[in-house]
Amino acid sequence: MVETRCLGERTITLDCDVIQADGGTRTASITGAYVALYDALRWMHAAGKIKQMPVFDAIAAVSVGIVDGAEMLDLCYLEDSRASVDMNVVMTGAGRMIEIQGTAEGQPFTRPQMNTLVDLAERGIANLITEQRKVLG
Repeated sequence: MVETRCLGERTITLDCDVIQADGGTRTASITGAYVALYDALRWMHAAGKIKQMPVFDAIAAVSVGIVDGAEMLDLCYLEDSRASVDMNVVMTGAGRMIEIQGTAEGQPFTRPQMNTLVDLAERGIANLITEQRKVLG
């Protein structure tokens, strides 16, 4: 998450091209875009172009779903194409929700199934944010 007031009259555009993937391109783009944004802002700060680092929390995203009755994290293309429930979850490092988008591809899913998928996504996102922090130092 970024305090945009710190950027002044600047616009930052993040355009992500996933070169090779087996599903989850949208969530991979979101997770990678945060790393690119942080790195760019760190450079701007070091170069004196902005007075302070405006980043106050990380962002990452994962796909989850139900495939053959099993809840799964980070679905590949084959799993995604067979999923009875397909969901994307975007969260902050503090565990706050930015987006939950879920679709029943067949039968509707239950609230307990949704909660299980969101919990699974939260664990996956926590792992991704740990890796982001390692990469960014």
